[in-house]
Amino acid sequence: MQRSPRKDNALAQLDQMAAALDASGDVMYEWDLATDSLVWLGRSSSLFGLDDKVVPVSGETYHNRINPEDLPARMRNLTDHFAGEAYYDCEYRVRDGSGNFQWVHDRGAVEVSTTGAPTRLTGVLRPVTIRKQAEARLEYLASYDELSGHFNKLRLRESLDFSLEQSIRYKYEGAFLAVGVDHLGMINTAYGFEAGDSILVEVGERLDKCIRGADIVGRLGGDRFGVIMSVASNEEADAIADRILQTVRETPFEVNEQRIYVTVSIGQVFFPEQTKTSFDAFAKAESALLGAKSNGRDCVKPYKLTIEQCENYRTSMVIGEEVKLALKEDRLALAYQPIVNADTHEMVLVEALLRMYDRNGDIVPAGVFIPVVEQLGMMRVIDRRVLELALQDLAANPDITMALNISGLTASDRGWLRALSSRVKARPDLAERLIVEITETAALHDLEESARFVSSVRQLGCKVAIDDFGAGYTTFRHLKTLTVDIIKIDGSFISGILENEENQIFVRNLLSLAKALNHTTIAEFVETAEEAEFLAREGVDLLQGYHFGKPEISPDWLEKNSKQSELKVVSAQGKAAIPA
Repeated sequence: MQRSPRKDNALAQLDQMAAALDASGDVMYEWDLATDSLVWLGRSSSLFGLDDKVVPVSGETYHNRINPEDLPARMRNLTDHFAGEAYYDCEYRVRDGSGNFQWVHDRGAVEVSTTGAPTRLTGVLRPVTIRKQAEARLEYLASYDELSGHFNKLRLRESLDFSLEQSIRYKYEGAFLAVGVDHLGMINTAYGFEAGDSILVEVGERLDKCIRGADIVGRLGGDRFGVIMSVASNEEADAIADRILQTVRETPFEVNEQRIYVTVSIGQVFFPEQTKTSFDAFAKAESALLGAKSNGRDCVKPYKLTIEQCENYRTSMVIGEEVKLALKEDRLALAYQPIVNADTHEMVLVEALLRMYDRNGDIVPAGVFIPVVEQLGMMRVIDRRVLELALQDLAANPDITMALNISGLTASDRGWLRALSSRVKARPDLAERLIVEITETAALHDLEESARFVSSVRQLGCKVAIDDFGAGYTTFRHLKTLTVDIIKIDGSFISGILENEENQIFVRNLLSLAKALNHTTIAEFVETAEEAEFLAREGVDLLQGYHFGKPEISPDWLEKNSKQSELKVVSAQGKAAIPA
């Protein structure tokens, strides 16, 4: 008896489906809800690590293999899908023949009867254990140091920021310790890096035994750990530091079946008396740690201010109070400096620079108060106010593109990003005319965090510039990671460039790199027509400096637009174009 072509075609399609499932490792199933029977297509025995005879043949036996922690979520997903309220798509763990749990991604669709009752669920199981393990590892490494298992530097900094905020709000004392293993380099040389790593791990374990339950240990990197004591008097912090020294010193470490004695040195800074930001606390504690190592090691060195530093600190407190009052009284303003096309000298965009009016109405340059603001931990508040002022002027001046500076702290401030997002998501016309500038040194401080920030800003439709380029040690790899749109050459390489051959070589090499990555370049601190002509010949796209205009709080274009006058800025073309 000859088979029909339709039946042959159906069998061929079934064979193709089975081959595809075998190749992918996926398993297809059909679950008859009325009889609770399961039929599998594909290598179900391999997926479950079971003999074909004991592969689950009913919904009940299959449920018994699902991890009890995941089963409720799967059942909720099924219930919602049967009710027509959601797709059936979930991930959960299934116990294999060895008793271990494997992750699967389960997707399917239900068939219903004429009365609307669910009758059959057809779906596909995909093994995703490797992916879930990779995700878990990435999630772990985002917060923890791979070697010691303690908080990594980023998570430690976030915890310290929280402790600092709490100490300022509730007026209690705390301390931060930088703990460095003495002579770790000599140990690595003598016994190998594996021995050095094992000592670091054990030092971390001994730190855990020395601290209190609420204290936090993290790894700063290299041979250094950090300890946060959120609530601790100076005497309590001293006692814990002494305990750490004694615990590490007294018990030898086992290295390659040998017993060696190791010591640590400790730098200590108290908050909020001596520091109000995590960056400042890290720097001061590590400065004190260097002092402890210079004093012979195996000791504690508190951070201390010199007489001159005390005077500067008192001055800073006065300036800080003045800035707080200026915020309250709306005495902060933006000054705008033009950035022009290198060939035509027509204005392409402006840079917004912060200024403050004092109580007499005189203008205070940012260089006078910004360093104090950063030291006192007020930079995030200032940057949010600057963002508000800049977006107001952008909205009022639809022909202007604006570059806005932010601090290194703000580059990791999710609150600032949320504020930016809330303002520009509904106004793409503002986003496409806003350029956010971060300094090179801030970007390199935490490259991964900076890359995330740059990506988030660009996803909103804004552009990103890296400022003061050349002041740090940015490499080709760094620039590829950051994916910025614009490079601003540090002014120190532009000032006097006509007489400085080394700076000329640097600028030429930078321009070659920028062109390879399709970045727009800006040269700042352009003071003379000769410098402008030289930089244009070398291929710089845009120029900024006193030769083209000083920063003004009320430039002509702003005054004209405020009077509803038309201002037509020549759109950037060719080499002066800001990248899309």
